[in-house]
This record gives sequence, C-alpha cells and structure tokens, in this order.
Amino acid sequence: MIDADVLIIGAGPAGLQAAIHAVRKKVSVVLVGKPENSALAGAHIENYLGIPGKADGSGILKVGIGQAEGFGCRILRENVTSAVRNEGGFDIVTETDTTIRAKAVILATGISRVKLGVPGEKEFFGKGVSYCAACDGNFYKGKVVAIIGGETEAAASAELMTAYASKVYWVAKDVVASENMVRRSVAAGAELLRASAKAIKGEDKVTALELDDGTVLDLDGVFIELGARSSADLAMDMDVMPEMDDTIKVDASCFTGTEGVYACGDVTGKPWQMAKAVGQGAVAGTAAAEWVRGNVGQ
Repeated sequence: MIDADVLIIGAGPAGLQAAIHAVRKKVSVVLVGKPENSALAGAHIENYLGIPGKADGSGILKVGIGQAEGFGCRILRENVTSAVRNEGGFDIVTETDTTIRAKAVILATGISRVKLGVPGEKEFFGKGVSYCAACDGNFYKGKVVAIIGGETEAAASAELMTAYASKVYWVAKDVVASENMVRRSVAAGAELLRASAKAIKGEDKVTALELDDGTVLDLDGVFIELGARSSADLAMDMDVMPEMDDTIKVDASCFTGTEGVYACGDVTGKPWQMAKAVGQGAVAGTAAAEWVRGNVGQ
C-alpha cells in the first residue's frame, strides 16, 4: 500500500506539470502512467513559447519526468486498472496490483478511444462494436464476445467480460500488458488468440470477427480496447460522469464537481495543445494540493 496526498493518473505534459506544482505545495505526490503512451511521445513541438523550431516530444517528457522526480514526486511507470472511492479518498490499483491510497486524484489521461481501423468497425459501432466493456458489458450476458488489444485495458476487459459472456476471445498479436494481468484474464476463462483483427462482419449487427490468420469467430460483440483504461472508465469509477464524447467537464480550477477529483489536459476537451495541457496541469496540481492541505484532519 502506498499513501499519497495527491495521485496523478497520466504521464504526459498535463500530468507532469500537475505533479510539479502539487509537490511544491509540500504535499506527497504519486504519478502513475507510462510516458510512452502520451500523445507527445514521438511527436514534435514547434508552436510552444520559448521553443524555437521543432522540439522532440519524447525529450520534453524525459526532462519533465526528471523535474517532477527532482521536486519529490514518486513516479510509477504502470497503467491504472481500477479506482474506488472510499471515505478517506480513493484507492487506485495498478496493473501490478499495487494500491495507492490518495486523498485527491488528478485525471490527466489524455484521449484514449483509439480506433482499430478495420472494415466493419465504423458500420457496426453501437450494433455490436463497443469501445468500453465496463460501460456495455451488461448487454452481452450469455453472449460470445471478442476483446481486441494487447494493453492493460484489453486485459482488464477480457477478465471483466468472463463474468457476463458465455465465451470470451481475447485477440492480440502482441501482448504488452503485465504478466499479472494476462495471468488473471486467462485464469478467469478468456481465450487468448495471438492474431490481429482483419474485419468485423455482420448484416444488421455484428455476427463474426475475421482474423489475419484466416480464422473466423462467430460472435455477438466486439470490444476494441487498445490502450490503458480510458478517462471515461476511471472517471465513472470515482463518481464523475463524463460527457458524451468521453471528455470531462471542469471549472476554472480544473475541479470536476466530485470532491477531491480534478482533471487537466486533453481529457477536458479541445484544443489538444501542449500549451493548454501544461497550463491546466499547473492549475489542477495547485488546486488539488491546496484542497488537501485545507482538509487535513477534517
């Protein structure tokens, strides 16, 4: 168990700036996330104040991590699998089953509804294609489903859907989720198929999934889960209701309206720019730390 005053989910520019501002307010700060999952990783920046020409996004993240750690922030390079609200704040669990108990949480997860890009995905969205097993799993009781993706979100969704569906296929050519997550999903009954999705088939609704090895799976639903757990999923875990586009509405202090929960960066909507992410990160980090300091002992 790790105790923290402020927990930040997301290791992009918004999360790192939030960490820097929060920890400088003399509260304990833990940041959970993988920098390589940030939209800034591998990108170039050329319209940011003080940076002439093109700057390497991965380099900026590396420097930001060093700054946050230098000020005293603890960084766990893992994905979050669940978040539970309790009387004292929140219990956040990572893919290695590490639990962080925090008084306040800042969501800086970015936008994570990644599309698969295969025939049938767009046509059958809402007709058997979903991007959120946690949201739609209940509609597939006793059905046959496939989970597509090799990261944490897919592993968690595969395990979850074994409680609803009669059969769960987990389709992933490359599995990068932790061994612990894979073991749990398979132990729960999900069948891991090392392949890629080629096409989603059906007429009025989904009836099959074709794989790149020629296999055709007869099924009722396909869940496309290509990243870490989405901002919408985590927000709902903490009693924050996301907007229809999965963004999170905040006020000027980046407060979500749910006590102890703040959000910043791309997850709050457009413009999806580093300048906005960093600015909101500073606001959210400061606000969360001040809220914790004002509620210590209460």
